[in-house]
Amino acid sequence: MAVTETVHERVKEYYGQTLQSSDDLKTGCCTAVAPPAEHSKILAMLDDEILTRFYGCGSPIPDLLEGLTVVDLGCGTGRDCYLLSRLVGPAGSVIGVDMTDEQLDVARKYRDGIMERFGFDQPNVDFRKGLIEDLDAAGLEDNSVDLIISNCVLNLSPDKERVFSEIFRVLKEGGELYFSDVYASRRIPQTLKDDPVFHGECLGGALYGEDFRRILGSLGCADSRVIESAPISMDNADIARQAGNIAFTSETIRAFNLPSLEDRCEDYGQIVAYKGTILGHRSAYAFDEGHVFETGRSVPVCGNTASMLSETRFARHFTVLGDRSTHYGLFECCTPQGAMAIKEVTDSATSSSCCG
Repeated sequence: MAVTETVHERVKEYYGQTLQSSDDLKTGCCTAVAPPAEHSKILAMLDDEILTRFYGCGSPIPDLLEGLTVVDLGCGTGRDCYLLSRLVGPAGSVIGVDMTDEQLDVARKYRDGIMERFGFDQPNVDFRKGLIEDLDAAGLEDNSVDLIISNCVLNLSPDKERVFSEIFRVLKEGGELYFSDVYASRRIPQTLKDDPVFHGECLGGALYGEDFRRILGSLGCADSRVIESAPISMDNADIARQAGNIAFTSETIRAFNLPSLEDRCEDYGQIVAYKGTILGHRSAYAFDEGHVFETGRSVPVCGNTASMLSETRFARHFTVLGDRSTHYGLFECCTPQGAMAIKEVTDSATSSSCCG
């Protein structure tokens, strides 16, 4: 059996049979940020089995979803798919892709009841069995998707380069990858990659952060942004011993399919002001760890940030002044703010802007 097939079978067994609930996990890989109140209300409408067999490591649900076509890679029991279903509304659609029959059986079992609770006349969620390395086989065409999310799944793939290649194939120009996953402070030794429990706990397949950056760069995505991050606790002594000096973090990251992005923060003299029009973010909007925009306050940004805010679904919520006709050299970045700074943004917060 090929290495790729062996890994897939091992993951299927671990998530389909070994784990019966999130309590069976041996590491604390979830980011500490609580879901927004609106999301919590929707999750309360879901069936218990969907929630208890959820194994995600973050909350990869961005803003401005109404009417979008969204794909959840490694959807499992469909928790995030149903959350997205409510948020995209009847005009949007959600496709969940997973290779584990036991997980998909749970997801499909409750669909009609959840759609009724949401008040939708027609289901806007479709669950498809397939590999995240082969989205064509799952019926996803080129340039057909507005948003792709994934919740602690990409690390499990034995061929991450192919996964990211497929993601940027199906994303529309201006579309977004927004996902939570586990990252390592150094490359993982092969012995740990081959350990079924270490791998199943989302550690053995964790990407070294610099390798992640290189993969995206090779696909034309020169700039990705960290939304929030948290260290992963080793709750099991054996796993902690195996990990040794390797540090693991859970991170939520956004990356856009934009050909205009450069591999450094370049200065074109552009200015951005947030309009305060994104629901739930009246006075300030945290775009990533390094950018918290206060409503009405104009701030300088690099060319990449200007593109992310003017060439995507965010465009109507920001005023972007200037273009790329004149180049002033590298953008003078300040020290990026951490995830805690973003969490503490309130209506009374002051804004700052930098490019990380």
